[in-house]
Amino acid sequence: MDNLHNAHIAIIGGGPAGLMAAEVLASAGCEVHVFDAMPSVGRKFLLAGRGGLNLTHSEASEAFITRYRMPRAHIERWLAEFDAPALRAWAHRLGIETFVGSSGRIFPLGMKTSPLLRAWLVRLAELQVRIHLRHRWQGWNDTGQLEFTTPAGSTSFAPSATILALGGGSWARLGSDGAWMPLLAAQGVATSLLRPANCGFEIVWSEHLRTRFAGAPVKSVVASVTLADGSTIERPGEFVITRHGVEGSLIYALSAPLRDQLQANDEAILTLDLAPGHALSELTAALSRPRGSDTLANQLRRCAGITGVKAALLRETCDAAILTNPIRLAGRIKLLPLRLVATRPIEEAISSAGGVRLDAVNDQLMLNQLPGVFCAGEMLDWEAPTGGYLLTSCFASARIAARGVLEYLTDAGNPQRVR
Repeated sequence: MDNLHNAHIAIIGGGPAGLMAAEVLASAGCEVHVFDAMPSVGRKFLLAGRGGLNLTHSEASEAFITRYRMPRAHIERWLAEFDAPALRAWAHRLGIETFVGSSGRIFPLGMKTSPLLRAWLVRLAELQVRIHLRHRWQGWNDTGQLEFTTPAGSTSFAPSATILALGGGSWARLGSDGAWMPLLAAQGVATSLLRPANCGFEIVWSEHLRTRFAGAPVKSVVASVTLADGSTIERPGEFVITRHGVEGSLIYALSAPLRDQLQANDEAILTLDLAPGHALSELTAALSRPRGSDTLANQLRRCAGITGVKAALLRETCDAAILTNPIRLAGRIKLLPLRLVATRPIEEAISSAGGVRLDAVNDQLMLNQLPGVFCAGEMLDWEAPTGGYLLTSCFASARIAARGVLEYLTDAGNPQRVR
């Protein structure tokens, strides 16, 4: 074990994955150096918790695993290392109590990221983790050392092992800009194109809807997407109309299949049930009754509770032939199609898909092309919806990579400097 205490580990990226890997390695006795391009660590982590830090989810493990778009064997191995209960216990050891919200999501008691991050940084300081800010990674030099640019000029570092935890391609202004992609591609590492995940979508709205209802929430609906194999994914929830299209938690939950449909067909159809509490037969019967001098707006309100933005969506997607036909109108209320024409830019997305392919790393997340170099977090090619799933697996993958480094360093044949 002496080589662990003599090891100098470089962790590039000071987000949740990088800091978690630093904690594991420093606790094992390694000298850990965290390099980050920004003036402070955890900037995206802080902003993500602006409306309440969703650490993880209380969902049972079997259902939890199904939320990920990645081979099941990978996520099972990651979560076996560090699952939602383990994450809550870790936060508790930092002095941060957590609670389960009504949606099953788990938050710190104070809801904020900053107390947790402050306590975490104190813990890392106690472990003598060295954090180097404003160090932008530029790849490797001719001798295999890590190269960085800093305000004081270029510098290099020769680690015993390296963990890359550089994030994906969303929120570039906070450091997750995907600039590492060409650096790894130059080393022969297989990557997939970075794409927006948990993102909004563009719809060509009428001027009336765009100006009157941008910012309006669409509540208590069920949204569905039909997959290429003919099966359908349904999710209840709510979303928001924007000037450009739609966004919000319900949209994010379906963003992956919608993005795939867009890529295949240059458009995607999101179908809404505007009145999930009303059966089609019930609506048809109610709308078929003579309304006399009553307006269509009042009839929709009385029969289906449809007012405001929901009524506007009906008028946006229905012509007079549908609005005046009770059977067709009832059908449209239960199956209202929205035609999506593009994703919003990756810079606006909550997270990204793509990155280092999972077949480019071994089970310990070490790059096959670069022995001694490991990857963790969102820079790997996996994705999950919001709800605590993203953050849980960033933490879990970091711990897998850190354990991999420890195993690598305790190998008797391991060189002390690796590229």
